[in-house]
Amino acid sequence: MKLTNATKSDCILVCVTLLAAAGWIFSKEALFGLPPLLFIGSRFLIAGLVLAAFGWKPLMALGRRGLLRTALVGVSFGFAMIFWILGLNYANHIGVGAFITSLGVILVPVVALFFGDKPTKAVWMSLPFALAGLAALSLDSHFVIGFGEVAFLLAAALFAVTFNLNSRAAAKTSPVALAAVQLVVVGLVALPVSFVLETWTLDVANSIWWWFFASIFIATSLRFFMQTWAQSLSSASNAAVIMTLEPVWTAMLAAVWFSETMSGMQLLGCMLIFSALLVSRWRSVRQVLRALCK
Repeated sequence: MKLTNATKSDCILVCVTLLAAAGWIFSKEALFGLPPLLFIGSRFLIAGLVLAAFGWKPLMALGRRGLLRTALVGVSFGFAMIFWILGLNYANHIGVGAFITSLGVILVPVVALFFGDKPTKAVWMSLPFALAGLAALSLDSHFVIGFGEVAFLLAAALFAVTFNLNSRAAAKTSPVALAAVQLVVVGLVALPVSFVLETWTLDVANSIWWWFFASIFIATSLRFFMQTWAQSLSSASNAAVIMTLEPVWTAMLAAVWFSETMSGMQLLGCMLIFSALLVSRWRSVRQVLRALCK
């Protein structure tokens, strides 16, 4: 049986969310031997150069203005990734951190207000779910709002800014070229900060390098390539719904790999945040449900 483009896209995007979730595990393992900013800067710089090797023709077609436009997105993305990796390094619970970071999806339309866009009713309806989820997490006696959790929140806000900038740049730029420039700029933003704040060392266990290279080639280069490919085969609504699976997979992988557990209140908080994600994308969810019911 021949698969339709929409079915292919859905299967690829599910794999993309799994790769993204695996990236949390790869990164956490790599952080046991590498400084966080050095790790994230090197990871994205190398991954960006790998993508650039595949997309050098569209890169050459960018021109000076196109390069500056995409680099601006990369700067925002770079600071978002700096806070994300610091959150991963200092937070106590990866699964909870993944759900906190996913709040960036809900903040995208809110940030869009500053770009002249108007959020839909679904976005405003999702905010109480998100706030209730954060409240449930903060009320849990085992959950501590420390530097790691604050870093995840800041990363979520910067991811929302990045998405808004990205959506404007993507209309005028090849997806592969856009991703390549963004990843390289993340490296160029993070590495100087790392040079100032961290002690660089390459004297680490061989196992750490395996996690480092898995983060580069599997969780970054392959993931962004597959995501770009999948989004070219189907509608944005399908992609929007499927991508909400990332924090779910991350929590499940963290439970298996690091033996993380959630208390009842933590689980309720994460469920409320996931509900907020679905409510904020209700139009896309409804389109997908209609397609499945036909």
